[in-house]
Amino acid sequence: VPDISASEGFVVGEVTKKSILISCPHENVSTKFLAPHTTFRRIHQKSITCLDISSGGGLGVSTSTDGTMKIWQAANGEIRRLLEGHVYDVNCCRFFPSGLVVLSGGMDAQLKIWSAEDASCVVTFKGHKGGILDTAIVDRGRNVLSCSRDGTARLWDCGKSACLGVIADCGSPVNGIAVGTADDSLNLGTPEKAPSEREVGTEGKILLLAREDKKLQGVGLQSRQPVFLFVGSDAFNCCTFLSSTYILAGTQDGNIYQLDVRNTNAPVQVIHRSGAPVLSLLPYQDGFVASQGDGTCFVIQQDLDYVLDLTEADCDPVYK
Repeated sequence: VPDISASEGFVVGEVTKKSILISCPHENVSTKFLAPHTTFRRIHQKSITCLDISSGGGLGVSTSTDGTMKIWQAANGEIRRLLEGHVYDVNCCRFFPSGLVVLSGGMDAQLKIWSAEDASCVVTFKGHKGGILDTAIVDRGRNVLSCSRDGTARLWDCGKSACLGVIADCGSPVNGIAVGTADDSLNLGTPEKAPSEREVGTEGKILLLAREDKKLQGVGLQSRQPVFLFVGSDAFNCCTFLSSTYILAGTQDGNIYQLDVRNTNAPVQVIHRSGAPVLSLLPYQDGFVASQGDGTCFVIQQDLDYVLDLTEADCDPVYK
């Protein structure tokens, strides 16, 4: 590996075939730039808008602006199944915890469940009046959640393929959702009427809604009651739980808000690396992974002093 010199104030640390560590001792920060381990170029022809990996790590599922949704082997990118049945684009896809079943949502306002083994569509949920933008799975997946351009988030019963209710009606597109176990001290409210016996695992859960109207909302999943409402700097695109206490949400103008659900008056911290839209957030070890519309994808652990930058996307957005 050739010698690499740094400009004033920066220090080049460890350099390997796949990574380079750059630090700025004066600011006490460092970033490790990591190159891809493997690249699969033949799965899709155009932009990849969403992907997920099964819990065991064996399979990937992804959707693309080429109009396809595919299941492939995570080890070598070999395509195993083509999931066909949505009209128009598929916006989101994810594996159930079992890794044998996939949940997808499309511009056709339909939510579908697929067998990863034979690519059959097992269930189709209809009820949304606009494209589905995100989904979430409650516990092992007897119930699932979806959110849509129509401003609602809905709870569905997989066994009876029926809608169990509208959890929230926001009057503005809901771009992202996340479900998590609420902190014990949080008052989630009480349901107005007794929950259906088809509702499984909704008790003690809170649903986060990342809204287009610059609001991040928390709703008691079983009670359907509002828990908090936080107003951000721009439209919220995505949200996730770091723990039962801390949540993260990302905005169109590049802010990542960390909030304490017990007190959402002021954020714990706001991370801003660039003005590009924050498009996805995932918890990872004791930190999180974030991706942005300018092609950056990075991992932050514990504090902001050390960042792992996943390179190669080069200006194309990294979506979901």
